Amino acid sequence: MSSEARLYTFSQETKDQLRKFRLGTSRSNEPQAVIYLIDKSTHEIKQDEDKTVYKSLDEIAEDLPDHTPRFVLLSYPLTLPSGRLSVPYVLLYYLPITCNNEMRMMYAGAKELMRNTAEVGKVIDLESVEDLEELPQTLGAA
Repeated sequence: MSSEARLYTFSQETKDQLRKFRLGTSRSNEPQAVIYLIDKSTHEIKQDEDKTVYKSLDEIAEDLPDHTPRFVLLSYPLTLPSGRLSVPYVLLYYLPITCNNEMRMMYAGAKELMRNTAEVGKVIDLESVEDLEELPQTLGAA
């Protein structure tokens, strides 16, 4: 077992939420996202308190904090140049350049565990909410 797996934890409820979200969004016709954070005192990775499922990149941008990292699970349907519908399921690793080193290290240490537990296909690093504007192009090129 890796050291990250011992340091960071997921409750069974959170694991169930991750699975349900992944399976429930795979055929969706609209973007869906949930925000996850690391509890500083327990090192538990859990869904943000309001448990909102976001339906647009603008909604996500409004709720991301300015100085604190977050993990965002995103299912984003798009039509490829071939005309085929694709629904990439990705982890957005939001790490603002203004966050402190302690938070930076905590989220960096949990990144792979979050990726593996959520079973995402790709991780995309974001430094600011403005980076969300380029996401459709990034996903289309994937």
